[in-house]
Amino acid sequence: MDRTEADALERARAIHDDLSAWRRQLHAHPELAFQEAGTAATLRGFLEDLGVRPSAPMAGTGFAGTVPGRVPGPTVALRADMDALPIQEANDAPYASVHPGVAHLCGHDAHCAMLVGAAKLLADDPPARGAVRLLFQPAEEEGGGAERMIEDGALESPEPGAIFALHVDPSVDVGRIALRNGPVHASVGDFDLVVRGEGGHAAKPHQAVDAVAVAGQVITALQQLASRAADPVHPFVLTIGTVEGGFARNVIAPEVRLSGTVRTFDPRQREAAPEWIRRCAEGVAGAFGARIELEYRHGYPATVNDASLRPWAEGVAASLLGGDRVEEAPTSMGGEDFAYYGRVVPAFIGRLGVRNEGRGLVHPLHHPKFDLDEEALPIGAAWLAGVARRWLDDAAA
Repeated sequence: MDRTEADALERARAIHDDLSAWRRQLHAHPELAFQEAGTAATLRGFLEDLGVRPSAPMAGTGFAGTVPGRVPGPTVALRADMDALPIQEANDAPYASVHPGVAHLCGHDAHCAMLVGAAKLLADDPPARGAVRLLFQPAEEEGGGAERMIEDGALESPEPGAIFALHVDPSVDVGRIALRNGPVHASVGDFDLVVRGEGGHAAKPHQAVDAVAVAGQVITALQQLASRAADPVHPFVLTIGTVEGGFARNVIAPEVRLSGTVRTFDPRQREAAPEWIRRCAEGVAGAFGARIELEYRHGYPATVNDASLRPWAEGVAASLLGGDRVEEAPTSMGGEDFAYYGRVVPAFIGRLGVRNEGRGLVHPLHHPKFDLDEEALPIGAAWLAGVARRWLDDAAA
């Protein structure tokens, strides 16, 4: 017989040791985008131990699993991302990364462990009707693994009526969940910009075109786009992340290479950004006799939560934790390829609190010392299982 969501949280807490062990095994053995062969093999083993049969590979290293209900009905999907970051971990925990320069510093290890935990809760007590599809996706950090999963049929046969996910959030205290309707993660654009001048001797700048000096002016001018080209009611961020150029202190550099990123929620600004950058950089460089070359790549679109799914996301969170522990999430200028699923089916991603100041678990995502309070793992597993079960019950009804 079906159990209450509150009981589901107690059952999730009863497997806390398993959730931690799963997460720590993944954390110690991180793999980068589209290289998650070991991670996928480990997760496949976890599911097989639960009696859940994994699918054939999708998107290279990704795969799916299905937990059937007691009788056929609609399908709902849950997603976890598997890839790690190319950052050296600075934690000395016993489960710290054993791979130099690669670490789970965005919580994807926790996402996968919680989805396995949800699979166990659902397999032990199947939904009354329908099925839950579990998506283990590669390459969220870069490469658009979600798009590849969709291309390989992750949302087909049958198409789920909705998809849910959780992302850990170290700005939210453990024991809380943050939710938001509409835009939650910004679109991403990346660019490489080369400023070409004419090299020469540092003592004779009039005989050269100093690419370093021009690049400095270009960087300053590009920062004005946010305040003068973009609509002030729509956020727009342009960041120059790298600057490379020059040979020696007494040589005028002939070229400087810049790379950067653009974030916005507005689709019109997303499309306009390459031309804004080109026009600005060309104008400034041309005034000093330099030239520019621009390569711009549109990345992930903005992630937009379907407001129609909020009642399930919020209702389950309130049932598990109490309504006073469900808060409104702010928008984030960080990208998230969960956006691609929302272009096919109704989608909703929530944020799970993992912050614990008393234990020093306060570092932001992508920080070398990021870690999380594992007391959040049962909450996340119970929420994922709960939204799937409640959505299926209501859809079947």
